[in-house]
Amino acid sequence: MTPRIILFVFLALLALGPLALPPFYVTLLNYIGLYALVALGLVLLTGVGGLTSFGQAAFVGVGAYTTALLTTRADSLPAWLAWLGASPWLTLLAGLALTLVIAYLLGAITLKLSGHFLPLGTIAWGLSLYFAFGSVEGLGGHTGIPDIPAISVFGWSLNQGGSIYYLIWAFLLVAVWSTQNLLDSREGRAIRALKGGRVMAESMGVDTARSRMVIFIIAALQACASGWLYAHMQRFVNPNPFGLQMGIEYLFMTVIGGAGHVWGALVGAGVFTVLKQWLQDWLPKLLGQTGNFEVIVFGFGMVLLLHRARSGLWPVLTRWVRVKKPVRRLDMEAEPLPRKPMPPRGEVVLKAVDVTRKFGGLVANNAMNLEIRAGEILALIGPNGAGKSTMFNQISGVDTPTSGQVTLLGHLVAGAGARRIARLGLSRTFQHVRLLSRMSVLENVAIGAHLRGHRGVLPSAWRMDRPEEARLLAEAARQVERVGLGKHLHDEAGSLALGQQRILEIARALASDPCILLLDEPAAGLRYQEKRELAELLKKLRAEGMAILLVEHDMDFVMGLVDRVVVMDFGEKIAEGLPAEIQHNPAVLEAYLGGVE
Repeated sequence: MTPRIILFVFLALLALGPLALPPFYVTLLNYIGLYALVALGLVLLTGVGGLTSFGQAAFVGVGAYTTALLTTRADSLPAWLAWLGASPWLTLLAGLALTLVIAYLLGAITLKLSGHFLPLGTIAWGLSLYFAFGSVEGLGGHTGIPDIPAISVFGWSLNQGGSIYYLIWAFLLVAVWSTQNLLDSREGRAIRALKGGRVMAESMGVDTARSRMVIFIIAALQACASGWLYAHMQRFVNPNPFGLQMGIEYLFMTVIGGAGHVWGALVGAGVFTVLKQWLQDWLPKLLGQTGNFEVIVFGFGMVLLLHRARSGLWPVLTRWVRVKKPVRRLDMEAEPLPRKPMPPRGEVVLKAVDVTRKFGGLVANNAMNLEIRAGEILALIGPNGAGKSTMFNQISGVDTPTSGQVTLLGHLVAGAGARRIARLGLSRTFQHVRLLSRMSVLENVAIGAHLRGHRGVLPSAWRMDRPEEARLLAEAARQVERVGLGKHLHDEAGSLALGQQRILEIARALASDPCILLLDEPAAGLRYQEKRELAELLKKLRAEGMAILLVEHDMDFVMGLVDRVVVMDFGEKIAEGLPAEIQHNPAVLEAYLGGVE
């Protein structure tokens, strides 16, 4: 069964809902749609972006109270604001604008937090907004605001559950469609890269702070739209539905359905809402009228779910239904992406002068000097703990030197940040492989081409980025073929062997069109034939004029490949020269073997 057929059946059943179901169940479906709209934002924010928020109910309240205040109390508002109350559609725009401002301000503060401080921060502002709804004069207190007018569409008043039903689900389906489009784009890969590690993402040119803010604002806007619909469905608002408990329930819905899956938001909202209603109906008959027994059952149910299906119910359903996953079509005839000219062969591409990095009393790099030229392979070797990877981090912008200078193509880049350095033409791999294991080989490599595209969030969400996306994916496919992983193009990156994953990282680095490539232990985990193929690839890149700096422990691989060698020990350079010279250098032999006879 294909996803298209399943979607068609689902939409048909959805359209027939108000015609075939009693009003009670139509109302239940309305609530499922409203809740799913909020949970969808949490899929993007928490499941995909890795940012846990307990405060989404507060944004629902912003949308609800904005329309309630503007439509019922326009007479008491200033003239410049009162005109917005003429139509609920104007209040939707006002609510979205207000939410955008509030979310940006809260995000600017909250998203700087990490670890457990981030969810605690969302609890703090969620509680603050909740109490503001009940305490601010003019918002009706805990009594609320009644007599909210119904929404009208082309003169048709949506004043009944069956009539507003279609509007609620239209909002939800448009949100699902646009969210899927966004995730299936250059911007979406940047968002998904957040969970794989900000260091890797920044090194590929992703502005991680911007991506975090983008998903925070999108989740807030979707919650606001849900609140607007809720207010006009209920025709009344008070603070109760916008408190911390509801924020926790939204997060429960997301986890139940599958936090990393767009359609999981709908499944989670449906299961949670229906089960909660059934439990509220049945448990009092079994256990008495006192006590919130459904909360107890939900608590144990969540623990069981986290043990048995940590990815949520959506992946379980897809296994049962055996949905055929569509294979992405590639347009290899798409116009190639523009390439930067390589520096002239022999020109110094990168130069480090007296680079020192101290961590407290530990000196990881001490007055390190090296330079690498276009069309050259330079090896940086040394015993474990010599400071090689730390030096890589100083050069690539992952870390900032305590003192010293790093120059890339004539630009001083020490402390400039990995993203700016990547834009200048430096790309790298990592000592410990950093891939997005659930994404395909193709998509992982396409992250490397992030800086070679420019289409933003809105074009991506509305599929106006397709020509650029075709070019980016075609470039990624070419790099995958280039490193010999063509037959794994659509496989999950996590299914590859470690050696293949290291090769995949090189393909991702090449997709950025670099002029200098930093490879951290690229041959680790490779078999003999794979090492030979890697060596041939690096020789070909050198012939094209690329500068390559590599850290490697396999001396046979290094000595038969590189042009020059720099040796480090205890954070300092102890030798530099041709491979043949280094192999007989007494200082090098002592560092590796503990001395020479």
